[in-house]
Amino acid sequence: MRILGIDPGYAILGYGIIDMTGNHFKVCGYGAVTTEASMCMTDRLKCLYSSLTEIIAEYEPEVASIEELFFNTNTKTAIMVGQARGVAILACANSGMDIAEYTPLQIKQALVGYGRAEKKQVQNMVKTILNLKEVPKPDDTADALAAAICHGHSANANKRLAGAIKSR
Repeated sequence: MRILGIDPGYAILGYGIIDMTGNHFKVCGYGAVTTEASMCMTDRLKCLYSSLTEIIAEYEPEVASIEELFFNTNTKTAIMVGQARGVAILACANSGMDIAEYTPLQIKQALVGYGRAEKKQVQNMVKTILNLKEVPKPDDTADALAAAICHGHSANANKRLAGAIKSR
């Protein structure tokens, strides 16, 4: 299964593509789509959409794993990130992909085993699980790969659960 992980943002949108075979992960690619602060929001969203559509066309993932919005105290920022997240979901949906959404707590739990883990712990697990020489930069990229790994673990667990229920 090829999984596209997305850490949504309007200034930096992190993405990571991994292949999962059995319980093993292999990195296909990762990076970040960035937009300039001087751009109007409409142009930033168009840039995110077109860039993500190109990434999807290049890597042909089967499913997208998108981090859910963590609401902070800055409402304006949360709304703008929500718009970028919507654009990412639209790009994936228009490409015919299944979409899974995970909270930051679920992603941390899947990678570290503790939902309140620190960012560095998650980044080091991404590096270890994917057998990378260093933690991917920027942080948004590592977060996107973490979302993809989270879905890989969750998808396997869901398949086993469905199989167990079916065999009853």
